[in-house]
This record gives sequence, C-alpha cells and structure tokens, in this order.
Amino acid sequence: MKNKNLIDEELSPAGLFRYLAAIFYDSLLLLSVLFLAAALAYPFSQGQVNFIFRIYLLIVCFFYFAWPWLHGGQTLGMKAWYIRLQATDGKVLTWRHVLLRFSMAIVSWSTLGIGVLWMLVDKQQRTWHDKVSNTCLVRLVIISKT
Repeated sequence: MKNKNLIDEELSPAGLFRYLAAIFYDSLLLLSVLFLAAALAYPFSQGQVNFIFRIYLLIVCFFYFAWPWLHGGQTLGMKAWYIRLQATDGKVLTWRHVLLRFSMAIVSWSTLGIGVLWMLVDKQQRTWHDKVSNTCLVRLVIISKT
C-alpha cells in the first residue's frame, strides 16, 4: 500500500499548547452536549436551576470525558490534536483514574489554572490532575509509511 498514514505512539508529553487546544475543542463540543442535556431536563426542572439540575449537568460533563477516556483514551478534541490519556504505569485506565482526574481537574482550573500551568515547572510536564490520578497525556505522532 502506498502512503498509508499510521498513528504510532511517542511517549513524550503532549505539551501545554496541544493540551489547551484539545481543551478548547472539547469545550465547544461539551457546550453543545450541555445545551442538549439542559433541553432534555427542562420539562422536569420547570425552568429552575437547582442543586439537582447542577449535579445532573456535572454528571453529563463527567461522562463526556470519562467514556472516551475509558474507551481509547481520547476525547474528540484529543483526537484532533493527536494526544491520548494513559495510566502512568501503562495499564488500562479505570473508573478510579478518570474520576480522580475529572475531580482534580475542577480544582486545577478553579485555582485560576495554576494546576494546569503546573506542567510548565514539572519535569514530566504533568498537571495536578495527572499527578493525583496517576495519568499522563502523551503525544501521538503520524508516521507515513509507503
């Protein structure tokens, strides 16, 4: 076969630019998912934004990230920027990994992004949520083989 593009792993960190670009893509997609989820829940909430409604939207956010992480390690934004989430020990990601990562990511972003910017000073370029969940983002490289 000629010019077949294969994706091969390079175990180097994804880097801040790729990470932020993937987050931007995913935030746009997540926004549309949240609009749909809110529209589906609207008749039941009677237009009230209460505690249960907020928890429901938080659960929707969690599953937006958790499901693709558990089934291939990539959200759509991560696929677009050729990065993948994996456990630092190389084993398969578990619900524990993704729950810890998602929960700590909220903390990382809530501190004005300090937990994310931490990757600039960390030797392994890991964020707070990477460290807590024992995960890392790796960059995938396209290798063209003829």
